[in-house]
Amino acid sequence: MELTLTPDIEHALREQAQQQGIAPERLALDSLRRQFVRPVDITQPTENTETLADFLADFIGVLHSSEYIPGGARLSEATGKTFTDILIKKRQQGQL
Repeated sequence: MELTLTPDIEHALREQAQQQGIAPERLALDSLRRQFVRPVDITQPTENTETLADFLADFIGVLHSSEYIPGGARLSEATGKTFTDILIKKRQQGQL
């Protein structure tokens, strides 16, 4: 659809767009959208609405390190001690 603006509307649109620092076309579309398009209520789920978990279900899973390292990597055990040992080693090497 194309609209032909009267000179007074075009002038007012350009002036207002310049004051807002946006293109006149954007201002016109935003104004028309506010006037004629009913806002979508995102708080009310629709029939086919899925949760984020439903949407990501095929991408979420559990990985056990024993699938890649015999006996498992055991990365969650003694993390504080391991971190401390790394810091001590770096300090001894003059890196900290």
